[in-house]
Amino acid sequence: MIQFDPCEICGADQWASAYHGSIRDGAFGSLAEKAEVRQCGGCGVERLAEDFCLPESAYSTAEYRQKLKQGLDSQDYLKTHDPLQLHTLRVAQSLSLRDSIVADAGCAGGSLLDHVRGITTEQVAIEPCDIYHERLAAQGYHVFPDLIQATGKWAGRVEVAFSIHVVEHVPNPRSFLEAIRTLMAPGGRMVLASPNRRDLLLDLLPDDYPQFFYRVVHRWYFDADSLADCARRAGWEVEAVKPVQRYGLSNTLRWLRDKAPGGAEGLPGINAGADDWWKSHLETEGRAECLYLILKNPRQE
Repeated sequence: MIQFDPCEICGADQWASAYHGSIRDGAFGSLAEKAEVRQCGGCGVERLAEDFCLPESAYSTAEYRQKLKQGLDSQDYLKTHDPLQLHTLRVAQSLSLRDSIVADAGCAGGSLLDHVRGITTEQVAIEPCDIYHERLAAQGYHVFPDLIQATGKWAGRVEVAFSIHVVEHVPNPRSFLEAIRTLMAPGGRMVLASPNRRDLLLDLLPDDYPQFFYRVVHRWYFDADSLADCARRAGWEVEAVKPVQRYGLSNTLRWLRDKAPGGAEGLPGINAGADDWWKSHLETEGRAECLYLILKNPRQE
């Protein structure tokens, strides 16, 4: 019998089955069998049974990247992740970054910090995997392995924080967001991103896509309401919810045809205009594959 403890976010102890079956165990094609995902009856978040989750310790070593078959070299990381930062910067364009102190919680090799370094005054890099620390320090970033150690110097000083596709990994998302908030200056903003549980492909391919979407490296599966609820419970104000689709129509058609991911690779007859229209449509309908939230640290009265 698989045991689910009370929800770490809201404390409710009632869970309903959301998915039972194979889930991704690292790179595409590797599967863990008979996994169990349940939905919290209190806050609505979905959670993977802890027995199937990658241990938290894996993120401070090479284990996590090796499981995903990703290169551990900083240049390999940057080549893969630099293009993805454009989506985060598009969401953050309304924020005032110039001359600000910024932090990235779960920054890996520092790709996002590289993009904002030129207009910000100080950059705080929080990353448990020490493989990246030498590169981060060489860029002049203030490097910490966790939020607790970063708080010792930067509590109440950070004006803009980022945490992109990290909250779904951590043991306790509410505590994680509370810890980030201790870094923030009054009125400071945060950009938070996570996969979207309302990804349209879950409906289009109910027999194939769930075993790709659910994965051993993700404990938590949010929709817009449950992610916003978690942020509010951690003391944040939610200023905006922005679904973001990183992949175009070609990717969706490849999934329907091949039952496999196609990334950003195009298809004959599908031009950039069609891809852009499809991305915009999914974002408007809330069915994009990513969720971004802009959060505000309330000012103390």
